[in-house]
Amino acid sequence: MFQPGQSGNPNGRPVGSKNLVTQKIRKAYQELTENNLDNMTAWLAEIAADNPKEAMELMLKLSEFIIPKLARQELTGTDGEDLFKNVKFEFGPDVNDDTKRDKNDQ
Repeated sequence: MFQPGQSGNPNGRPVGSKNLVTQKIRKAYQELTENNLDNMTAWLAEIAADNPKEAMELMLKLSEFIIPKLARQELTGTDGEDLFKNVKFEFGPDVNDDTKRDKNDQ
């Protein structure tokens, strides 16, 4: 029936198609999550009461399953030149520049 080294589908699974078991697990996990939204809110509030930082970290970890992480993007001009090379920010006088410092601040 099959030649050695060949499967029932010599071309393999099409690119991008999901494994059936993986699909079932994802669906079951989605249903579990949807059925426990109220509980999850209460559990998160309970954790936050003792440790708000831990609750925030948990929320961030859970968000990765819903909101995809964004890839870093480099912005360059048409010639590959840095678009921000001439951008300056001035937040007030330089604290190390004695000529612009108020004498009362010393």
